[in-house]
Parts: sequence; C-alpha cells; structure tokens
Amino acid sequence: MLAATTLAGCVSDADRASQNLSTAADQFEVERRIVFYNGITDTYLLTIEGRCAITDQAIQLEVTCKVAPDEYKKHFLGLSDNVTYKAEQLESVDVSVYHHRVIFKPESILPEIDVETGKQ
Repeated sequence: MLAATTLAGCVSDADRASQNLSTAADQFEVERRIVFYNGITDTYLLTIEGRCAITDQAIQLEVTCKVAPDEYKKHFLGLSDNVTYKAEQLESVDVSVYHHRVIFKPESILPEIDVETGKQ
C-alpha cells in the first residue's frame, strides 16, 4: 500500500498539467476546434468550435458544447477506418502543475426534489 501511495505521488509536471487541462475542458473552460475528415477522400466533413468537452467512445465521438450560460448542445459523430478527427485547443489556459483539481457539485449528487404542499 505504501508503494502504491508513493507511486501515485510521482506525477510529472506534464501529466499534472494535462490532467488539469482535461478537467478544465470538461468544465467548458477551454476553447476547442474539432475537425472531422475523411482520410480516403481527403475531405473535411465537419468542424465544431467552442467550449466543448469530448468523450471518445471508440466507434463514436461525443462532443458536448456550452453555447450559453445554461444551454448546451451535444453532437454524436461516428468514427470509422476512414473518418477521424483532430481536436485543437484554441487558447492557452492557466493550470497548476503543483495541484490537481477536484470539482465537487452537490447538485449532481442530490436528486431534484419536487415539493407539493396541501391546497389552500
């Protein structure tokens, strides 16, 4: 157990920055450009730009973008042997290499509760 704890503490600055950038992107803090193209026909199929989180599901890519304070759009794109994508970070983001980020959102843990009161 001590060895596992010691190894867990040996994260390089690059790894920590990468993890924190991924967390920032998942919180819609990073501007991205995602380009899909067909490798056989050498044509671009689609470009998505904005504050987008990416989930690669091997056969499809899920892109969720924040378009307004409480508005989101989700795109599903099929991947194949000839269709691939490139995701580019458009702006630099200040992340720490000394601390990791933990995002705690109580509203995602607690269920929504509808309260009904007696009629008056």
